[in-house]
Amino acid sequence: MAFFRLSEQSAIRMFDTLMRRNLARGGKLMMIEVEIPSGESAPAHSHPHEQVSYLLAGRAEARVGSETYTLQPGDSMYVAPGTEHEVRALEDCRVLDVFTPQREDFLR
Repeated sequence: MAFFRLSEQSAIRMFDTLMRRNLARGGKLMMIEVEIPSGESAPAHSHPHEQVSYLLAGRAEARVGSETYTLQPGDSMYVAPGTEHEVRALEDCRVLDVFTPQREDFLR
């Protein structure tokens, strides 16, 4: 499948308070959108996938390994496989995440 409609993608709860939508996937790539309410977070975790995150809206404090950074709209971050990372929303946030290989756990 080459095209994906946002209106056809169901919102799925993750980490209790975040919502994600699988936007597109193919080959070894997967792209998702995550909504993080102000004050909520994606707690510290790691996974075997490479990840690039792009902040679409809001402000967030992100930690990758030992580095911490305040993200503004338009900022992005890279997470190497196996690296612990976390994000806390300082405002309501929308984040675009791209993973390789695809997150099989997100396809269930």
